[in-house]
Amino acid sequence: MYVPPLLLGVAKDAIASEASSFDALVIVSASPIANYLEALALPEPIAALVRSVIDADRAFARGPQGPSLFPSDHAPGKRVVLATCNTLTDDIDDVRLVAETVTSAINRAVASGAKKPLLTVATPDDPKYRRALDVAALAALATQWHALEAREAGRAGEGATAIGVVGLSEARAAYLHGLEAGRGLGRDITGTEPERMAPLRAAVLCERAFAETDVRVVIHRDTARWPLLSAVARASNVVERHRPCVIELEYVPEGGRYDRTLYLAGKGLTYDTGGADLKTGGSMAGMSRDKGGAGAVAAFVRACAAAKLQGVRVVALLGMVRNSIGEESFVSDEVIASHAGVRVRIGNTDAEGRLVLADLLSDLRERAASDAGTSVIASVATLTGHVIRAFGPYVGAIENKVARDRGVIASLAACAERWGEPMEWTRVRREDYAFCAARSNAEDLVSSNRLASVDTARGHQGPFAFLDVASGMKNSGLAYVHLDIGGGAFLPLDWQFGRPTSAPALTLAAWCTGE
Repeated sequence: MYVPPLLLGVAKDAIASEASSFDALVIVSASPIANYLEALALPEPIAALVRSVIDADRAFARGPQGPSLFPSDHAPGKRVVLATCNTLTDDIDDVRLVAETVTSAINRAVASGAKKPLLTVATPDDPKYRRALDVAALAALATQWHALEAREAGRAGEGATAIGVVGLSEARAAYLHGLEAGRGLGRDITGTEPERMAPLRAAVLCERAFAETDVRVVIHRDTARWPLLSAVARASNVVERHRPCVIELEYVPEGGRYDRTLYLAGKGLTYDTGGADLKTGGSMAGMSRDKGGAGAVAAFVRACAAAKLQGVRVVALLGMVRNSIGEESFVSDEVIASHAGVRVRIGNTDAEGRLVLADLLSDLRERAASDAGTSVIASVATLTGHVIRAFGPYVGAIENKVARDRGVIASLAACAERWGEPMEWTRVRREDYAFCAARSNAEDLVSSNRLASVDTARGHQGPFAFLDVASGMKNSGLAYVHLDIGGGAFLPLDWQFGRPTSAPALTLAAWCTGE
C-alpha cells in the first residue's frame, strides 16, 4: 500500500528553531522574489543569502527560475533550494503554476540527498490562490509516489520520509495527508498495468486500502444484474483472471450524521482493446489506463475516510471490466436491454465505457430516489478522445437541468480552480439526444456511431445524452453530472507514460467541505 511521507506543519516564526528537524530548505515564490521575502518568513541569514543571489543573478529578480541549490551553513542540512514562478498576476495564471514549481523544487532537494525537506511558499494575496499552500503541500507529497510496479519490484529508490510546510497547522497537515493517501490509491488503480490491476486484483487492492476505515466495501463478482456492463465483459469471462466485478464503496461520516449524499459511478476499464471494433494503428497503447474514472472515485472515497469528511455520505460503484476481443465478444448491431430496461442497439464496441456507466447510473438512480432533493449523482470516466480534442488537459463537465438549477457544476468548477484541477463545461443540446435516438422500433436508443469520438461532432456531449436516457436518469428529477476526465487524468497528457493525477478527487473533496 502506498503511504505518503509524513506531512509536518511548521509555524511561520519557527523556521530557525525547527531547522535541526529538517535537512533542506526549499523556497518557492512568485516573482519578483524580493517582494516576498517577508511573506516567506526566512531567518535573516537565509534572507541575506537570497538577496545575494538576486544581486548576483538578475534572472532571479525577473523570474521564473530554478530550481537551484545553494549551500548555506544557516540552512537545514546546509542546503537551500530556490525556485520562482512568474508573477502569478496574469488573468491566465492559476495555482497549478505553484504546484509545478514546488514539484521541481522538492525533486531537486531529494536528488541532493534530502530526506526531510522543509518548504516555504509565497504567492500574491489573491482569492484564486487561497488554497495555494494546500496545493503546494499536496504537490510536494505527490513527488514521492512511484508506480506500483516499480515499488513492488524494488525500483522506486529512496526518497523523502517527511516533508515540512511552513504555515500549515498540525490539523491541516493531517487533512492534506489524508487527501494524498486517497490520490495515491487512485494513481495505483489508474496507472498500474492490466494484469497487475485486472478487475479482481483491483478489488483486492480496494479491500486492503479500506480495511481499517469506516468505508463499507462489497465486491460484486456476479455482474448479471448490469446487462450492458456484462456484455462488455463477455469475451473476458473466458479468462478467469480477467473476469469483471463491480466494487461498491460506501462512506458514512462518523456518528451517521449527514445532510446529503453523493452517488458516484466510476468507469474502470482495466484494458480496452476496442472489442470487435478493434483499436488499430497504435491506439491501443495506454488503454490499461482507461480505468481512470474508477481510480479517481476510489481516491475520493479514500480521502473522505482518511480526512473524516463530515456532513456527506458517499456511495460509489466502480465498474471494473476488461473489453477483450474473442469468440465471445459482443458486437455492433446487438440489442441489449440496460439495467433501466432501455433497449440499446450497439453501434460500436469501442464505445464501451458509456455502456458500463449507464448500468451503474441506473442502479444509483434507484438508490437515490428517496433523497432526490439532497443528492447528486455523478459519473466519472476517461470516456472520450473528443474531450481532449476540445479542451486539452481539462476535465469536461456536463450536467442536466436539475443539477444546473442547483448550480452544481458552477460550484464544482470554482473548487476545481482553487485546487488546481480546473474544468471546462458545456451544455447538452437537442442534437445530442437526436444523435443517439432510435432508428427503428426494435431499439430505444443507439449507443454510438461508427466513428471515433474525435471524428464526431459533439463527440463528448453526445455520450451524456446516451447516459441520461440509457440509465433512466432523464426526467427522474435527480441532479446528474458527468465528468469526462480523458484530458485531466494524466500529467503530462500522455495516456501511456503520463503520471496519473486522480483528478477530480481534490475537487470533489473541496466541494463536499465548501473549500
